[in-house]
Amino acid sequence: MADLHLSLDRDAGGITGQLAEELRTAIREGRLSPAARLPPSRELARDLGVSRGVVVEAYERLVAEGFLISRVGAGTRVAPAAAREPGPPPEPGRPRPYYGFRATTPDLAAFPRERWLAALKHALATMPGDAFDYADPGGVRELREELAAYLRRVRAADADPENVVIVGGVAHGLSLTIPALAVREAGGAAGGRARHDLDWFVRRSRGLDPPPAGRGVPLAVEDPASVRQVPLLRAAGARLVRVPVDGEGIDVGALAATGARAVLLTPAHQYPTGVVLSPGRRAELMAWAARTGGVVLEDDYDAELRFDRDPVGCLQGLAPGRVVLAGSVSKPLAPGLRLGWLVAPPDLAETVRLARGEGDLGSPVVEQYALAHLIRTGAYDRHLRRMRREYRRRRDALVAALADTLPEVEVHGVSAGLHLYLRLPGDWDERAFVAAAEAAGLAAEPVAPMRATPGPPALVLGFARLPAHQAPTQVSHLAATLTRRGLTRGESRS
Repeated sequence: MADLHLSLDRDAGGITGQLAEELRTAIREGRLSPAARLPPSRELARDLGVSRGVVVEAYERLVAEGFLISRVGAGTRVAPAAAREPGPPPEPGRPRPYYGFRATTPDLAAFPRERWLAALKHALATMPGDAFDYADPGGVRELREELAAYLRRVRAADADPENVVIVGGVAHGLSLTIPALAVREAGGAAGGRARHDLDWFVRRSRGLDPPPAGRGVPLAVEDPASVRQVPLLRAAGARLVRVPVDGEGIDVGALAATGARAVLLTPAHQYPTGVVLSPGRRAELMAWAARTGGVVLEDDYDAELRFDRDPVGCLQGLAPGRVVLAGSVSKPLAPGLRLGWLVAPPDLAETVRLARGEGDLGSPVVEQYALAHLIRTGAYDRHLRRMRREYRRRRDALVAALADTLPEVEVHGVSAGLHLYLRLPGDWDERAFVAAAEAAGLAAEPVAPMRATPGPPALVLGFARLPAHQAPTQVSHLAATLTRRGLTRGESRS
């Protein structure tokens, strides 16, 4: 039953007309959606302090106009045909925010609903009353303790509850870390300039200020890299410098030549190429950080989903004073939970915690207790083991189908994660191949938009939502579409 916000001016008279107009406007603006049930006339009259006859007459007017439907025993509802007035058309060329499936989206149907529901019930049954108040903006202590132990065990992190900060996913964590680096460069969270930067940080977290011109942190990022991170990083105040990636990961020599003192990378499973940062490059990167005082932002987005080789420990465990580890449950569980974490040097962790306390008061509490329970009881580990087995089957089936049907395509980046990196023959059309893949029901993304410098045609192909038994059929459809449309060759190289 809809709860209504209605404003009546009793001194102006015509209460029935006012009420009818308020309801009419609520329906037109979409505040009352089609089929929404309205309160009984007696109940609404009592809430508004008017006679029941006023409400009955207003309802009758709107029924006559077609805004409402009233049936005996079913109450009064908004008519299905009643809809909000269309808004202005989108501006031509204006980018739209992305919502929905990506090539790296996990199998959402496999989300452990029963275990999550049990964890929520346990949290609600055991949380003390005070826990429903505003929590530590850095995160609930119980979850920070569980995550610190989990990351030490699984990712070889040097994690302590005091340097773990709960955030709304990796993207949120990065958008908080970059301005925190500006505060660090200014000398900490005390003093005039630093206080100014922290105030700016808080305003940015509320969406009130654009990044100041000429300021911000020079941030090196991989080339290629996720195209969706670029606007987020720039909005947080970063000045981006692209550094090439080769078969061993990021080129540390090229990184040093940029003069940047902060770098963002995906060392466990580079996105999009799937390359693992080699031991030699790891050593070079740590030496660069120690020599320059640089900071490494480690996006650990899918490191828990590793299939064919020994686990690769996180960089943060090698240099906890120089590395910020960012992770989340988006790949192991679901992106929609918006639960993530930072493991940061103490000063950066405290700056982020302070800014969240002044800016948005922290993350939702009940879900944090639920995740802590899931980790503590081993349910999180069991779910991960089950999904690793299933994702490996799906990956193997897709790789085999591609080898059988499209042998010209080189498959890379298969040791972990939820996507393959497909390198196409040099004269194939990248965007056309992506369109054909999507037409065949496969989740694909072109790599060209992820590059700062041109490269060979390639694409990212997801396998998490493709059952193993369907892989041969879907790839056959892809090959047939490519042949039918003549899309594998052309002048367009993306």
